[in-house]
Amino acid sequence: MSRRVFVVGAGVAGLAAAVEAQRRGARVVLHEAAPHAGGRCRSFFDAKLGVTLDNGNHLLLSGNQSTMAYLRAIGATGTLIGPTQPEYPFFDVATGDAWTVRMSPGRLPRWIFDAETRVPGTQPADYLPYLPLFWAKPGRTIEESVRREDRVWSLLVRPLLRAMLNADPSEASAELAAGLLRETVAQGGQACRPLIARSGLSHAFVEPALRLLQYGGAEIRLGSRVAGIGVSGTDSKERVSSLAFEGAAEPVTLGTGDGVVLAVPPDAARRLVPDLTAPDASRAIMTVHFAVDAPTGFQPLTCVVNGMSDWIFAADGRLSVTLASAGRWLATPHEELAQAVWLETAKAVRMPAVPTPPWQVVAEEHATFAAVPSQEGLRAATRTRWHNFTLAGDWTATGLPATIEGAIRSGQKAADALLNPSMER
Repeated sequence: MSRRVFVVGAGVAGLAAAVEAQRRGARVVLHEAAPHAGGRCRSFFDAKLGVTLDNGNHLLLSGNQSTMAYLRAIGATGTLIGPTQPEYPFFDVATGDAWTVRMSPGRLPRWIFDAETRVPGTQPADYLPYLPLFWAKPGRTIEESVRREDRVWSLLVRPLLRAMLNADPSEASAELAAGLLRETVAQGGQACRPLIARSGLSHAFVEPALRLLQYGGAEIRLGSRVAGIGVSGTDSKERVSSLAFEGAAEPVTLGTGDGVVLAVPPDAARRLVPDLTAPDASRAIMTVHFAVDAPTGFQPLTCVVNGMSDWIFAADGRLSVTLASAGRWLATPHEELAQAVWLETAKAVRMPAVPTPPWQVVAEEHATFAAVPSQEGLRAATRTRWHNFTLAGDWTATGLPATIEGAIRSGQKAADALLNPSMER
């Protein structure tokens, strides 16, 4: 009989762990406290607008190898869309200027030598001072590592890194930025094509995974919250031996070969695992959805600079605007926020500023762990002191900020550490 793997948490990290465990021949039992899978990466029907919305906008890059492997595994490679070339449209709220940065496909950054493809008003030499950021030292912020305030900084580096780390470069970890840059920009333009989910996050990342797991015989138990973890044995032989769930009369007993992947947010993990070190600070993300069609020719993704917004995502019948590191906006009345965001968005898409289209605000107060140096040292390793118990989540030590790529990689790594015979203790 094949061994069982209990995956606790059906966010993207948990789904990736479950898919990987099933691929390796394990019998998967997937538990999720919420009545739905996907965590912060999901879609839902919004009655106010009468459409299906994503819980938040997520940007992917073509060089996100773990994500691409996951999509191939669940048969969802066709669910992402984006330009065929590494192109990034920008809009400057302060000046009304619009331009597109067009990276060259190969590793050589030929694009910085062409005035038509680099940031307007910059020269090739302006980009060289940013090379040390690829090898940034731990414990420093991006601003401490760069110490520049030129046009490359204000119109390219700062807005992109702010959005991708969900933290302003004045506080964001340079080490995390370096990890991100080495896997994308350093690999050349073809690793930097921006991609978004064509028909929503659930359609791309959640529903195909659940179908695959169900087809493979996995047990999927939604609305099943873990309440406690039982441990038995002594010293090096200590192992997780049971899982207790809210509302269940008896704990679930784990067999000798069974294992557990805990893929829950850091606050929940700390409650369940004694003495666990995990990030304890977070950053918010807010998304404002407008029920309006984008003008013909408007790109699916535009980066906004010098405004309150960071990204504009265009989909059928909808414009969705992301506010990164949005803690200062959480207390703003939603109607006031939507009107202010629409004023910026209307400029970018060349539409009338009034009236404000029908809108919906989605606020995630604890969207990501805070990608700051002090929190980087609190990220937990995949393995724990129990040989049959591993951790997953974008908050674990992936070397990346809290992204879909980091979450999926953590889940795959957790399943691999649990099931790879050569790694067993």
